[in-house]
Amino acid sequence: MLKFTDLDRKTPKKRDSNERKMDFEEIYDRFESDQAERQASRCSQCGIPFCQVHCPLHNNIPDWLMLTAQDRMEEAYELSSATNTFPEICGRICPQDRLCEGNCVIEQAGHGTVTIGAVESHITEVAFENGWVKPPKPIREHKQSIGIVGAGPAALSAADVLRRKGYQVNIYDRYDRGGGLLVYGIPNFKLDKSIVTRRVNLLEDAGVKIHYNTDVGRDISFQEIRDRHDAVLIATGVYKARDIQAPGIGLQNIVPALDFLIASNRKSLGENVPDFENGKLNSFGKRVVVLGAGDTAMDCVRTAVRQQAESVICLYRRDKANMPGSRREVQYAEEEGVQFKFHAQPEAFLGDTAVSSVRAARIHLGVADSSGRQTPEVIEGSSFNVDGDLIIKALGFDPEELPKMFDVPELGVTRWGTLKINFRNKMTNLDGVFAAGDIVRGASLVVWAIRDGRDAAASMDNYLKVRRPIDSEAAA
Repeated sequence: MLKFTDLDRKTPKKRDSNERKMDFEEIYDRFESDQAERQASRCSQCGIPFCQVHCPLHNNIPDWLMLTAQDRMEEAYELSSATNTFPEICGRICPQDRLCEGNCVIEQAGHGTVTIGAVESHITEVAFENGWVKPPKPIREHKQSIGIVGAGPAALSAADVLRRKGYQVNIYDRYDRGGGLLVYGIPNFKLDKSIVTRRVNLLEDAGVKIHYNTDVGRDISFQEIRDRHDAVLIATGVYKARDIQAPGIGLQNIVPALDFLIASNRKSLGENVPDFENGKLNSFGKRVVVLGAGDTAMDCVRTAVRQQAESVICLYRRDKANMPGSRREVQYAEEEGVQFKFHAQPEAFLGDTAVSSVRAARIHLGVADSSGRQTPEVIEGSSFNVDGDLIIKALGFDPEELPKMFDVPELGVTRWGTLKINFRNKMTNLDGVFAAGDIVRGASLVVWAIRDGRDAAASMDNYLKVRRPIDSEAAA
């Protein structure tokens, strides 16, 4: 260890932007084993591992870096997977520059961070290749059952923990594949869908039953799910797109980001997508303008580039330093030819029946508000037009109205529409009904959803042990 004084930071080989923007393949190659070992050996083995402190899952990062450097890969995988249900997914899509790697001590000292994310995904890929990754098998089976609404990362991580404890787990999801936004929202160039499918298959092999194409509130009532199971977890995520109120918003070819990304991902999965084929959700040959600057906006601009748009512009009312998404994603977008127009706020959408341009106003960043961010202020008389045939609204997501959708008006929500829970045990105001992930904290990172799902599973296990003593086959 401590090789950071002799070895420079290296990432896996990144494909050239001119090559990678022509397809949806992942942009980084994998580490070879000797490369991973060398990069892992750069870890300084800090007394206080700030990388671990700033990881939402508190992964044992220095320990599995040391094991990787020593070529003890099976042990490295066991340690990595002990705290993280999906290490190979987090290794690909976590914003390491803001979390573990951004807080690496040797990064702060000017030596360049350890490539934690790349090593993390390498460990699990080696584990899969060697057959070390097995479906979770409980020591004993319990007759108690769990119902989970949703099949995204929070739901799947909870299902993994609960199945290992022996509970009978049933997942209900409105889509035809498990994974939620991991499948439908995140493009292949960030996360190949086979990576997600592999994990979902492991859970099904372990005995988790996933009821696809089952829309709770329409195909099955929420009360019926409560009646079927001893405890229920709501992990639906947040899918309601935030909108913008401006003249011309009703013109054709102004679409929500998630509609655009889902169409692209379904097409990549080999499905027939009518709105993609007819051009409504296809940016080929179009002048694309994306509103927003978070990770979803970066997914949209980079997808549009790969769909061979004529031009791609990202419109954002603040500056580059205030962009909420990953800095690396912004860098990748710039490399692939995306144009950024900062300090610009949409005022109106122009066109006859279909949009032809966005009228925007220049923005001055004023004094900081209570959150510490400078307040955008419109500069009078500064309007200008940005030509665009396809406008994509990537303005964030809000929760759907679950009490109404589920026909459970007594289900408690916050003023933001997220579910109210007791944060000590993750339970809602309904007995035996828990909640986790974005439906509680609002739109956030996948790693936080995994953490929330695991915490909720632990609380559900405690609830069932205390409130409903376990009736297991082993005890019988």
